[in-house]
Amino acid sequence: MATVFDVGANELIKKAAKELESKPEFKSPSWAMFVKTGVHKQRPPVEKNWWQTRVAAILRTVYTRGPVGTEKLRVKYGGKQNRGYDPEEFKKGSGSIARKSLQQLEKAGFIKQVQKKTHKGRVITPIGKKFLDKIATGIVNESKTQSGKSPAVHSSEKVTA
Repeated sequence: MATVFDVGANELIKKAAKELESKPEFKSPSWAMFVKTGVHKQRPPVEKNWWQTRVAAILRTVYTRGPVGTEKLRVKYGGKQNRGYDPEEFKKGSGSIARKSLQQLEKAGFIKQVQKKTHKGRVITPIGKKFLDKIATGIVNESKTQSGKSPAVHSSEKVTA
């Protein structure tokens, strides 16, 4: 069985976002179509399912980095703010988006709050781990079937130019 570490992040997040769209717990808030994702951005996202994509990305982050809190996610989704003539400066991403996404994931049972020594935050549950690993396995199997169809030169065959 494949894990999150065996597949590319972009492909995993894209497929996980499609799966999350069908679940009622991950409906985007009414204000989501109007907000920017941070003060460093000039416009709101243009994609229809950007909320589910962000939630899927946060779920992957909790899987790989946990325990993760709102502040770590704000830093991860931050960026450089254009300040005109002044040098660019790093600004954190939206805390509300990170917090609401974590709450939705927690309500669905994909993550839970823990405290490991001095680190307090959310970690992935077996349900969330199974969800992401199932998608990763599907991606690996899909790539195997695609590579099996294309004609490839085997190592035993010598290619002469």
